[in-house]
Amino acid sequence: MKDFELGAIQERFADIVWAHEPIASGELAKICEKELGWKRPTTYTVLRKLCEKGLLQNREGIVSSLVPREEFYSAKSEQIIEDSYQGSLPAFVASFISRKSISAEEADEIQKMIDSFRKGE
Repeated sequence: MKDFELGAIQERFADIVWAHEPIASGELAKICEKELGWKRPTTYTVLRKLCEKGLLQNREGIVSSLVPREEFYSAKSEQIIEDSYQGSLPAFVASFISRKSISAEEADEIQKMIDSFRKGE
């Protein structure tokens, strides 16, 4: 997957598209006006930039993603771990849970993921 460098506003815009896709560009502009306080030209400018980056597409006035939300955030998480924790997932997890406790249910869910991975499921 491409390395998408998005600012917070572009990421928020992409989230809106993912939540409503496929969506007519005019309807997207209305949602952005309501949720982000943007004028129509701002919406179209950000849309154009994300289309140029290959994240979104606008075909015949219908906006949709070229990269699914899950794939985007998965790659973003991998990049954070690589950049901030020298690629060490255990170091990331240790850092995360040292500041925020996890519930027993969350721990069980994580353990199930690890067990599933070990079994090759």
